[in-house]
Amino acid sequence: MSFRLVRRRVTSHVMDALCVLSVVLTLIPLVLILSFVVWKGIGSIDLAFFTQMPKPVGEAGGGMANGIVGTLIIVGMGVIAAVPVGIMSGIYVAQKAGSASADIIRFAADILNGIPSIVIGIFVYGIVVSPFKHFSAIAGGVALGIMMIPLIARTTEELIRLVPTSMMEGALALGATRGRAMFTVVLPAALPGIVTGIVLAIARIAGETAPLLFTSFSNQFFSTDVTQPMAALTVQIYTYAISPYDDWHRLAWAGALVLILLVLSCSVMARFATRRLERMHGGGL
Repeated sequence: MSFRLVRRRVTSHVMDALCVLSVVLTLIPLVLILSFVVWKGIGSIDLAFFTQMPKPVGEAGGGMANGIVGTLIIVGMGVIAAVPVGIMSGIYVAQKAGSASADIIRFAADILNGIPSIVIGIFVYGIVVSPFKHFSAIAGGVALGIMMIPLIARTTEELIRLVPTSMMEGALALGATRGRAMFTVVLPAALPGIVTGIVLAIARIAGETAPLLFTSFSNQFFSTDVTQPMAALTVQIYTYAISPYDDWHRLAWAGALVLILLVLSCSVMARFATRRLERMHGGGL
């Protein structure tokens, strides 16, 4: 066996070992965080946590039903506002690749994606909260939607560009308009990846606290009125974590565990939906 071949094999094994080590080093913080949150919060998870309201200071027990429902409402409004805008923006940029307008939109999306969430919260406070003189869940949904738009737009653009141009050309050759070809051929082909990108965007905004401090503001009551301040699980966790009360600390860890489980559930459902869409699309071809 030649020296060159031996050197190549040794180099290959070393690189494989370094890759495995990198994976382990990446997983260690995740495992430690999840384990610690589960250890601190699992003992406080019960039916009362999901069905009861927070108790007054000094009174043990209670739950975060208002925060859980409020988080679902606010995040839902953000998704409804951001998904159409993000997907349409991604389609436009992908179709107009190389034009000045597409370059400007792509650059703006990258800049918006890097803006700190607290700055977005202050911006929405200035344009939504301040003119109407009160906080609201709508303002919180607007702030979270703004954070989602660049993520969805860039994901949609990249996935559409990965779809073979022959699919678009085939649809056009059969007499379809460019718009019809995009929405009936190209977009369905990229849909599994786009759905994954949307879920990743939801996972990001679901854990945001800073924007909601300036917009939905939170409260201690159960409310579904989107024009009024609304409780959010992340804000409640923050409030309880910095309090001097042990019982509130216990609920904060339970809330953190529930928040992680919500994000994990979204990820699992996204993988399931993605596989179903890929299977349906493959069967259609």
